[in-house]
Amino acid sequence: MGSMNDKIAGTANEAMGKVKQGVGHAVGSEKMKIDGAAQELKGDAQKAMGEGKDALKKGANKLADETNRKL
Repeated sequence: MGSMNDKIAGTANEAMGKVKQGVGHAVGSEKMKIDGAAQELKGDAQKAMGEGKDALKKGANKLADETNRKL
């Protein structure tokens, strides 16, 4: 999965997790609140993965550019 896809999926999971938590709170379901919190954390991790991929790609591109300039 590419960095943009990770970020999009992460944002979607964060949003759905927050919705689940809100519904769980409204109906008094601890399980739904816990499931929502877990999904929100999954979204945070997915977004972090996407950001990490971006940083790695930028670093590799910078290194390649510097190498090409020296050639």
